Amino acid sequence: MAQQNGKRPKALIAWSSGKDSAWALHEARRGGDYDIVGALTTVTDSFSRVSMHGVREELLAAQLAAAGLPSITVRIPYPCPNEIYEREMAKAMERAKADGVTHVIFGDLFLADLRAWREEKLKSIGMTAVFPLWLRPTDTLAREMIAGGLEAHLAVVDMAKLQPSFAGRRFDEALLTDLPEGIDPCGENGEFHSFVAAGPMFARRIAVKRGETVQRDGFAFADLLAG
Repeated sequence: MAQQNGKRPKALIAWSSGKDSAWALHEARRGGDYDIVGALTTVTDSFSRVSMHGVREELLAAQLAAAGLPSITVRIPYPCPNEIYEREMAKAMERAKADGVTHVIFGDLFLADLRAWREEKLKSIGMTAVFPLWLRPTDTLAREMIAGGLEAHLAVVDMAKLQPSFAGRRFDEALLTDLPEGIDPCGENGEFHSFVAAGPMFARRIAVKRGETVQRDGFAFADLLAG
């Protein structure tokens, strides 16, 4: 990445609270090509939780404090029509662009349609998408994360693909061994989403405990609590 006028391009990390975005942040920082100035997160206002992951906002705040990143929150209703999501995201991107941000870093692994959509949306406003984990073999990547000190818990599982008992489990070697055949080790097909409590992208570990598991809309959500 060529530096512009001796300065690194400003970037946001698309932050889901999960392991892939956290590891993408780690890899982008190691690469040193971008000045990462904030974390972009979609929060479902009705629940005050990270969208899809169901993570409480207080845990999101603890993550970003540990990562040393300002929060850029896109708030959406539940349910959220696509036009509202796109409108609110566009507003956030325009504000970021006005602040000099030119790139957004994503933790996507292999979903080509999703990558193309992200690239198209950002290109339309003159910004560039970056994918530091793209096409890495997910079995190898999952074990690299674990060996690298990442501590994560499954915050939500798709009950059409996994038993509800997987919700809340630690993302570790035992989990990878227990995943049924056909389940991606990183959950890239939406089988599960995670919450990261520790890792090389954080200055400190976030203490969490597992609350009750709630089943809603075909998903099992493990309510992770601070402390």
